[in-house]
Amino acid sequence: MGLRRKNKRLVVLSHEFVIQNHADTASCLVMGFLLGLMFEVSAKYAIIFIAVQYNVTYTTGINLHNVLEKIGDNGEQFHFYDYGPKDIATVVFYMLVAINLHAVIQEYILDKINRRLHLSKTKHSKFNESGQLAFFYLFSFIWGASILNAEEFVMNPISLWKDYPHSRMLFQVKFFYICQIAYWLHALPELYFQKIRKEDIPRQLCYICLYIAHISGAYILNLQHLGLILMVPHYLVELIFHASRLFYFSDENKQKGFTIWALLFVMVRLLTLTLSVLTFGFGLARVENPGFSIADGNFNVLPVRIGCLGAVCLTQAWMMWKFINFQLKKWREHVKNQIPKKKITNTKNKRTKKELNRANFVNGAAKVEGGVSPRIRKSKPV
Repeated sequence: MGLRRKNKRLVVLSHEFVIQNHADTASCLVMGFLLGLMFEVSAKYAIIFIAVQYNVTYTTGINLHNVLEKIGDNGEQFHFYDYGPKDIATVVFYMLVAINLHAVIQEYILDKINRRLHLSKTKHSKFNESGQLAFFYLFSFIWGASILNAEEFVMNPISLWKDYPHSRMLFQVKFFYICQIAYWLHALPELYFQKIRKEDIPRQLCYICLYIAHISGAYILNLQHLGLILMVPHYLVELIFHASRLFYFSDENKQKGFTIWALLFVMVRLLTLTLSVLTFGFGLARVENPGFSIADGNFNVLPVRIGCLGAVCLTQAWMMWKFINFQLKKWREHVKNQIPKKKITNTKNKRTKKELNRANFVNGAAKVEGGVSPRIRKSKPV
């Protein structure tokens, strides 16, 4: 059953056909991978796309923290995960899942709300963008916060650089990163599927590529702990912003959320810079391991640390620059809206004074208060 209604027959593989049926195509591919698990011949290939790969199991006798699962009566087994080329297939599968979820949210939630609000084309596209991102940020924030709470990363900041490289991940941590990369990769074809306006494409393409670069960099360079701690508060701030924009589109008087967003935005930027400088400048520098080994997942060398710290600092500076320009633009618009109001009130006062003066002289006779005209003196005969 299709997710979108087809009003007319379209030419197969045309632009409109692909746009209207992209969610159905993605759902068929997902069902194909799931059906592949039913047969022994195709199961070994389908499992690469669906299940998280590179499982590493340790037995007891090794002092490991962050235990995911304990199995056995006589001994304990600790299950961790590594990363490798097979993760690309897993990312592709969950990218198809993200396309399906995107279409479901758009069709059954956002489109119904848009019909009631009767928004303009510009507000309509922004409403859809904020609606999709609000759902994603809410889900990612709850998921990421639960991982931080379970593993106590926040209570132990030394874990950001202690025992580096963190080449062994828990299932929840790896699956979280797989889903994050898959979601932001799915956002690239959605620019075409959702018919995003040309003037909005550069802005959306910019932040999508930044998300992909930073999250993939933290995943490949074994900086998953730092990336997770930085993502959770950032997603909270973005959730508040897009939720506030949704409320603003429904009622323009609801703008208190933007004030909360502005305060938290600056605080999270400072937190990101502080943790990044502390990790790359002090923590990893003190526990630096000699050599550069891709096989061991060791990237703790000076050029890599400088590159990571520079990327984070430049991104935060760019975000602050955009934030300051946005606030200045709003302040200028507020000032411009206040100036005409003052002019209107002044002109109204002037008009009322002129009308009173004109009303006091009717047919050449002056009127006193109460509407009674004074008596006219009779001219004395000469």
